Amino acid sequence: MTAQPQRSRWLRNFHPAPNARIRLVCFPHAGGSASYYFPMSAALAPEFNVYGVQYPGRQDRHSEPFVETIDDLADQVFTALTALPEQPTAFFGHSMGAVLAFEVTRRYESLSGRRPVVVFASGSRAPSRYGDEWERKSDTDLIDVMRDLGGTDPRVLNDPDLLSTFLPAFRNDYRALQAYHRGTDVAVHAPIVVMSATDDPKTSEDDARAWLQHTSGGGQVHLFTGGHFYLEKQPQKVIEVVTQTLRDVG
Repeated sequence: MTAQPQRSRWLRNFHPAPNARIRLVCFPHAGGSASYYFPMSAALAPEFNVYGVQYPGRQDRHSEPFVETIDDLADQVFTALTALPEQPTAFFGHSMGAVLAFEVTRRYESLSGRRPVVVFASGSRAPSRYGDEWERKSDTDLIDVMRDLGGTDPRVLNDPDLLSTFLPAFRNDYRALQAYHRGTDVAVHAPIVVMSATDDPKTSEDDARAWLQHTSGGGQVHLFTGGHFYLEKQPQKVIEVVTQTLRDVG
């Protein structure tokens, strides 16, 4: 029997749109959770059926152990997605989520014979641009990284109790991402739409454009301003790009 998506530990369907032509699966950033995509889901429904991936170790899965590597996480997300009914599907990943979307796409194409209609790689260096910054960081160092990236309420960063809730997930994901690397010979067939901010402190325009070296399906590059979490600064422009892209591929 096919699992009911809304009951999946891995997937959150905040605004069900069962008649939508395309399903959009959204992968959160390091330390993030499925609820980050609640606004995007609200904006895209009911034209598109949006799912947010919920990683272990956060929110309603806080009691579950973290998954420590990108490969293991991609394996488990891929398994969860195969329980969904077959339908044209697109992936959207921000920051670490972009890398995870890429790895899940690889598994989709090689193991299931299916192919996402498009992959949105947002706020992230290309897979070939990771793997050169691995170093052990203290909690203070990680808090500084979170502050530089933005996207975390300053009240959280200044409150030890709140910070103790958010920091472990970010530490796990940051370590997994810094240990990740793929050469430019590793590519997918699905087109990749790159979305990045020109003032992102962690991703240069060149690092973002390098995503196009990881696909044989072509793609586009859309540049914004607003820092690493430009999605929160320019939500309408982001929705316009996603909507038009999905309409074009649908």
